[in-house]
Amino acid sequence: MTGTLPILIVGDVHGDLERLFQALKPYPADQWQTLFVGDLVDYGMFGVGALRFARDRPHTDVLLGNHEVAMLWALRDRERIGWWISLGGQRHDLDELAGDEPLQTWIKQRPALLKLSDGTLVQHCGHDGYKRWIDPNSIDPITSINNRVLELLNENCEDEVWDVLSAKNIFAEQPMRLQQWLQATNCRRTVFGHTPHNSDRPAIHHDGKAMNFDGAFSRRHKGHRRAPISASVAPLEPLS
Repeated sequence: MTGTLPILIVGDVHGDLERLFQALKPYPADQWQTLFVGDLVDYGMFGVGALRFARDRPHTDVLLGNHEVAMLWALRDRERIGWWISLGGQRHDLDELAGDEPLQTWIKQRPALLKLSDGTLVQHCGHDGYKRWIDPNSIDPITSINNRVLELLNENCEDEVWDVLSAKNIFAEQPMRLQQWLQATNCRRTVFGHTPHNSDRPAIHHDGKAMNFDGAFSRRHKGHRRAPISASVAPLEPLS
């Protein structure tokens, strides 16, 4: 991924569209490259609205999160609806998504990983489970992972994608696995969300090689602790 605009990272929104509008006011869309790390849906009341807003915001990329996978799974397999609701799913969001096939297709096409021009890897969860999808014959591990995720979603294998994207963040406590993951993907640092941190700004680990932007942003999230917006939404300083 290349571009000349500064990078803005947006952690897990989880349906809090009103707070998202507030968070983005200082960052006009035409002046920032905005990256959502996934989990725009569930807990809050406006998950589908958050997806549409992010999709339509100029200069914006959206990663696939485990809650988007769970929602797609519940949409395809009605027996999964109760499980999805237990994760914070809102039934009206599912009904709305069911009537919007272009949005369904767009969600499935979201990348699992993005590599920035400075060697930053953006992903949903701070875990190395994505490596199971690296094609050893590919010269680009990130493209091979993204291609495999799309194949799995189109093959109704949401369970495998869910297992990887819902794994607990480990990079803060396991620097060796972090370093091995960065080497496997030819990256210099990784940025993610998924597991809430307890800082008032993005949590930084191992001299900046791992950065967590999940500050429990949504006021409907079970882990919300009145953290400032800056715990989840902040500019990303480029690597030199």
